[in-house]
Parts: sequence; C-alpha cells; structure tokens
Amino acid sequence: MPTKNATLTGITMMLLGILLFSVNDVLGKWLVATYTIGQVVLLRSVAALIVIAPFVVKQGIGRTLRPERPWLQVLRVTLGSCEVALFYWAVSYLPLADTMTLWLAAPVWAVILAALLLGERVDAGRWLAVVVGFIGVAVALNPSGQSLTLPAIIALVGSVSFAAMMIMGRQLRGTPDVTLVAWQTLGAFVMGLILLPFGWTTPSVAHIGLLGLLGIVAMAAHLCVTRSLKLAEASVVVPYQYTLIVWALIFGWFIFGDWPSLSMLIGSGLIVVAGLALMVLERRAGKATEMLDPP
Repeated sequence: MPTKNATLTGITMMLLGILLFSVNDVLGKWLVATYTIGQVVLLRSVAALIVIAPFVVKQGIGRTLRPERPWLQVLRVTLGSCEVALFYWAVSYLPLADTMTLWLAAPVWAVILAALLLGERVDAGRWLAVVVGFIGVAVALNPSGQSLTLPAIIALVGSVSFAAMMIMGRQLRGTPDVTLVAWQTLGAFVMGLILLPFGWTTPSVAHIGLLGLLGIVAMAAHLCVTRSLKLAEASVVVPYQYTLIVWALIFGWFIFGDWPSLSMLIGSGLIVVAGLALMVLERRAGKATEMLDPP
C-alpha cells in the first residue's frame, strides 16, 4: 500500500499534471486561432519527440520500436492522433470549458465501448452512472438551443475517440510508459504531416518557441500524471482530474472572455458525478474480485 507521504505526493503530481494540461489547452486554443491544425500538431510533436528521445535511448530504441501487440498499438496511436486533431479543431471554435466538458465524458463512453467491443459485464450501478453521464452530455449539448453545432459534434466524436484509446490502453497495460508515449507522439507527428498540406502560416521566432512549448508542456503533464498513478492508488488521485473543468472555466473567462451557458454548467456537473460514480463502482468491483480470488 502506498505510504501517506507517497499518496500526498501523488495527489500533488496529479494536480500539477492537470494544471499543465490546462495550460497546454490554452496554448493550443490560442495558437490554432493563427496557425493551421496540421502545423500546430506537427511542431508540437517535434518538440515532444526531442524531449522524449533521451528516455527512448535509455530504454533501448529496439525495445521501443518493437512493442507488444503491434497492431493494437497502431490502432491506439491512430485513435489518439485523430483525438488530438479533433480537439484542436473543436477548441478553435468552442469555449475551452465547453470542449473540456465533452472530453470529460470519455469514461462514460469507455464503459459503453467496453461492453459492446470487449464483452465486459457492466452491472446495474454502472449502467445507471452511464445514463446520468449521457443525460449530462445531452444537457450540455442543448439540442433544442444553439449549442448543437458542428464543432460540438466534432468535440463529441473526439471524446469517443479518446474513450476508445483508453480501452486500448487497458489492453496494453504491460507496455512501458516510454513506449506508449513515444508511439503516441510519433503518431501525432504523422497526423501533423498528413494535415500540413491544408495550410501553412510561417510562424515568427517567438511563436515557434510557443509551438515547441506546447509539446514540452504536454509531455511534462503526461509524466506528472503517470508518476501520480505510480505513487498512489488510481481511485485516490483520478478524481482530481476533474479540476480540469475549474481551470478551463478560469482560463476561458480570464484569457478568452468565455463563460459557459447554464446548460453547459449543469451538464458538466452531471458528467463529473457520473465519472466519479463509475470510479467508485469500479473500485468496489475490484475489491470484490480480490476477495473472491484464492490466496
């Protein structure tokens, strides 16, 4: 069991990681207002690859390039690369808090996808949480109002892609973190190359630095979250990921002058409740399994 100090450190690392992700999202939203999605994803990935290169060398290039279950890795990388592009596409049109609200619905979609694609058994409690989360998404989208737009649908598709990537991650839990991050970053780099012909705006020297910082901040955020999950139990630190909504509200209002609608705030509340309920139910199910397992 993690010690008290390790748990506190794990919580701190999760909070720091989520703050860094929020800064990354703000930088991304600001940059895609000037530059194309392709070049933002490409230059972000170049910076991240430079940062992770020493870790790849230390682990071994051959070990990184020959992961377990390579076709599943390719599928995960494809989903992750699409998710990154869809996020930048959505956030270029939507308020930051609106986009992050729909992305935080990923655990709800993950339960549905696990049941449909992997045949996982889902009990009544988790289905109830899924229904609450689905209602939250419906309220946030506000189909009868002005919220159900193409960017909102793009954000929704992106959150489903992220959920599918989470499912793939479960199947690859034995793969080293460096391998997962390196492949994911390489996939985003390829996605940037694919999207690059759709437009290019030559950045200034200062903006090249910001585009590089985007990748470095994202990499640091991933490392903080990964370390957090190694220092403390997931059920303890994962709930702190919902501070993302708080930062999105603060940064969205302070930097972009955005404030979400009442329906978006209510919907985000339902989504957070559903996500926390799913986490608690998952933890209980895990403890019940441990009690049934023979020593």
